[in-house]
Amino acid sequence: MKLPPKPPTWTEIVAKLPQDVRDLVFDDVSRASSQDRYLHWEDQRYRPTPEGHTPESWWATLKIGRLAKWRPIPLHDPNGRPFQLGIPDAVAERLHVIDRGLGLALDLPTAVTAPASRDQYVISALVQESITSSQLEGAVTTRQVAKELLRTGRPPRDNSERMILNNYATMQRIRSLRTGPLTPDTVMELHALVTAGTLDKSDAAGRFRRSDENVRVEDMEGTVFHEPPPAAELADRMQAMCAFANASTPDYFIHPVVRAIVLHFWLAYDHPFVDGNGRTARALFYWSMLHAGYTLFEFISISQILLRAPMRYARAFLHTESDGNDLTYFILHQTEVIEEAVQALHDYVTRKTAELHTAEQCLRGLQGLNHRQQALLSHALQHAGARYLIAGHQRSHGVSFQTARNDLFDLVERGLLITKKEGRFNAFYTPGDLGTKLSHLATSASDVPPPAEADPTLPLNFTLRTRHD
Repeated sequence: MKLPPKPPTWTEIVAKLPQDVRDLVFDDVSRASSQDRYLHWEDQRYRPTPEGHTPESWWATLKIGRLAKWRPIPLHDPNGRPFQLGIPDAVAERLHVIDRGLGLALDLPTAVTAPASRDQYVISALVQESITSSQLEGAVTTRQVAKELLRTGRPPRDNSERMILNNYATMQRIRSLRTGPLTPDTVMELHALVTAGTLDKSDAAGRFRRSDENVRVEDMEGTVFHEPPPAAELADRMQAMCAFANASTPDYFIHPVVRAIVLHFWLAYDHPFVDGNGRTARALFYWSMLHAGYTLFEFISISQILLRAPMRYARAFLHTESDGNDLTYFILHQTEVIEEAVQALHDYVTRKTAELHTAEQCLRGLQGLNHRQQALLSHALQHAGARYLIAGHQRSHGVSFQTARNDLFDLVERGLLITKKEGRFNAFYTPGDLGTKLSHLATSASDVPPPAEADPTLPLNFTLRTRHD
């Protein structure tokens, strides 16, 4: 990856322009503001320009319009220059979409958000985020193996698996920390969790990098993309970051999603740790979103979207640093990622709801099955030959081992699962005629009078988020 070219400053451009073009630059600022796609000079210089403009003069026009909307935040580069942010129309529109998509407008079935069953969906989202966040940092394993690792709870076999397990533990910890303020100790705790057992220096987990630890961001060829601030400044910078995260600064309103995005950038920019900065930055982003009340963000994995185009993620950082500390580039990228993740959640709900209706035809009318057993049978109907373990069922639903065991052996007694011993474990399989048996049981149940009071633990109008391995 090449470093983006540093854009020329608008003052340098204007000083060299003929008077008539200089007048055109200032006359066209209003028009530029309405047409600005907020491209970096790296891309903007190749775009067609309005009549009378060169790429340079049009860039100066765009920059003047952008500067008028900039507002500083308490993050500074090593030279003391503040980072700035703007909210162009594209960002404002995406923030509106995100607010609606993560608010009441998202028509999730009641059983997804009900306390009795939401954990299975949250756990599946945590698994997805843990895997993809680790893969962004170089973890190498298949998704199937990673899911098996997290669901069975077996010890990790290598550093990649340890990274995934650490991310999972960190994401779970964030759920319990979201109501409190962010403190330097909290950041240290999250970093220690996310890097445990994965660092070359075992003592580097949960502490700042030292001045003798030369940390910088570079590629395999030695091209330096970022040199973080000196280690001596990190304690003060961390305090400032936490004050920003807790909305104590600045003295004007910042949209909560924008604040979470800036927090993500801030930690990555300061690079306060020897390693694990990217994973910690994304963890803080999740904390900030949940802390701000976006509770449905528990169901979303942003790293899954970032992993599809990691170069765009990296260039969003570089564009911000190379163009006068303009955070708008990073905000534009991240709001696009969040919007895509929210849409993916909507699509998932729609798809799984349709799949559920098919499974309901067989499950309708059955008495005595709880929502966990219903989820397993719905999964089994769509995955012939699937194998189930007590530990996997336990982790999928966040229940005790005994509760999971009771669920599975109850289904064996009903003839809906077959069990056989595999070493020290009981494995469970679905019979080949599961659909027929469910249909028969449902028909038989229809002849039995319904109970006097419906059991609230037996919802059938829920969507599936969990895969049972």
